[in-house]
Amino acid sequence: MTFLGIDLGTSGLRALLVDEDGAPIGSTEQLYNAAHPQQGWSEQDPADWVMALDAAISEMRDTYPAFSRLRGIGVAGHMHGATLLDNSGDVLRPCILWNDQRSHAEAAKLDKIKGVRDLSGNIVFPGFTAPKLKWISRNEPEIFNATAKVLLPAAYLNYYLTGEYVADMSDSAGTSWLDVGKREWSDYLLDASNMRRDQMPRLVEGSDAAGVLRKELAQDWGLGGTVIVAGGAGDNAAAACGIGALDEGQGFVSLGTSGVLLAARDGYQPAPETAVHTFCHAMPGRWYQMGVMLSAADSLNWFARMSGQKPSELTADLGDVLHAPGEVRFLPYLSGERTPHNDAEIRGGFTGLSAGTTREDLTRAVLEGVAYGLRDSYDALAATDARLEKIIAIGGGSASRYWVQLISTLFGVPLQLPASGEFGAALGAARLGMIASTGVSPEGIVTPPEIYDEVHPGGAQSAAFEEGYQGFREAYAGLKQIQ
Repeated sequence: MTFLGIDLGTSGLRALLVDEDGAPIGSTEQLYNAAHPQQGWSEQDPADWVMALDAAISEMRDTYPAFSRLRGIGVAGHMHGATLLDNSGDVLRPCILWNDQRSHAEAAKLDKIKGVRDLSGNIVFPGFTAPKLKWISRNEPEIFNATAKVLLPAAYLNYYLTGEYVADMSDSAGTSWLDVGKREWSDYLLDASNMRRDQMPRLVEGSDAAGVLRKELAQDWGLGGTVIVAGGAGDNAAAACGIGALDEGQGFVSLGTSGVLLAARDGYQPAPETAVHTFCHAMPGRWYQMGVMLSAADSLNWFARMSGQKPSELTADLGDVLHAPGEVRFLPYLSGERTPHNDAEIRGGFTGLSAGTTREDLTRAVLEGVAYGLRDSYDALAATDARLEKIIAIGGGSASRYWVQLISTLFGVPLQLPASGEFGAALGAARLGMIASTGVSPEGIVTPPEIYDEVHPGGAQSAAFEEGYQGFREAYAGLKQIQ
């Protein structure tokens, strides 16, 4: 038997095939783009996701003979996206993505409604799904009136795979329509944004069966027998399954386009006032909390484009020895910020520039600014009593040992670096597909990766970076007064 994990990302789709022991057999990736019709808008055509999936399956089928033994599929996807379907199941407009900021006014109004935070467990952020539908109702009423179903990106792929409208708890927790504690749609929350329960997909746990692969697809893919499609997960819950973060005390920091600090929780302990996200995990009876910054490695990517260098070249110039904070400070708010500020309109900047400032100074400032932003999330999580004694570091930015040690120093805890191999959302999705189709115990398959190195806080620089962090917080306050 083999199992397939599909990671529907913002810039591309990745498919990973694993064997019955969960060991990777092979993977493939297909890229696509997002559209930005106006400043602050971000959209994608769901047809691009389907084309990418079809191309990935075609390549995998032709490359890996073991694909013919496929028995289970799990889908992970970028969260919060609003994919609107009519009564025939046809897409009405491009999907509005998680990093779209157009509905910040609608989000603020929903967030002020009594009981919304209590039921959803979260602030209503502009990137969440509910304010997107409020924006559509006011600006595209004909589309809103024709909407029969609202699906998140992963749920849309589940629909393509099974023909059923079904979504998992972890992804649905980011809509502001789910009672996250009870793990069910809330009529009160739906009514607050003029939505109905019949417009929602059926809910399942991420590790449960959502449906069966459609016969037409199974034939096209060259498969025989029944293929179970799992409920799947939002991308971060899937990543937590990929690195084995199921229980209290387990978590990771991701230096991807956005920055995520995630802590698995054994119970439901919302703290919306901290701007920490509290979502259902992909497994029954579990939740997770995370702090999110919108521009982590993307800040370094932006500076690399501006300077005409590759990100790896910029970080390599710093070496591996941690230096005290520089005179230049960078505020990493290129696209606004979530944790802890919930501020869609704040923008970033450099301060402390002089005629002697070098490219290396600016690079260090970018890394420090992102690390300070992640420290904001660490403190916010600590305020919820989440305790992380060791944290696994993942994402492209974790290739910079300098950056990893900087973050470890600011957190005051060791960061663990996984050995090369699979441990991300695609693996987590494949594991969910395996659990749903075989009934294997989650504890037996959702395990941590092999750790090849552990980076410890730089004790000699801890006080200097603590002082630097306080200066960063003061700089944010000053920036807010200016903007």
